[in-house]
Amino acid sequence: MQNRNVELVELNAENWYECCLLEVSEDQKSHIEPNAISIAQSKFESSLKPYAIHFEGKAVGFLMFNTTEEELDGYWIYRIMVDKNFQQKGLGKIATQLMIDEMIKLPNAKRIVVGYHPENLGAHNLYSSLGFIDHGDRFGKEMAVVLDIK
Repeated sequence: MQNRNVELVELNAENWYECCLLEVSEDQKSHIEPNAISIAQSKFESSLKPYAIHFEGKAVGFLMFNTTEEELDGYWIYRIMVDKNFQQKGLGKIATQLMIDEMIKLPNAKRIVVGYHPENLGAHNLYSSLGFIDHGDRFGKEMAVVLDIK
């Protein structure tokens, strides 16, 4: 999965640690778990698919999605982050679109869902720009937005 020097690379023995070293900016840390937590979670929940986001061959981000339908009859995006040194370059949007393209291939895919903290304006702007809609669904402190696949 590649687009304009951005590539999703399945997490493996060679790149997992590099993903653990990536960090979001200080003001974003309350919105997302560290990558190490997500990577550990993926080892215990086999339906989770973790990927490194590469830009020009270097790991600059991390994402993970579920391959089993969950709440709201959709496949969920579990994590997406871009390292603080590579933000504001459009890499997150390209990586998210590559992930959506991959998720659309899942069996009977009709809906993709992602949850995030309502005050996370970066996430809100990203998902809105990709066509996700807020139907008012809330899970604890997070809102869930939905992309219906046609």
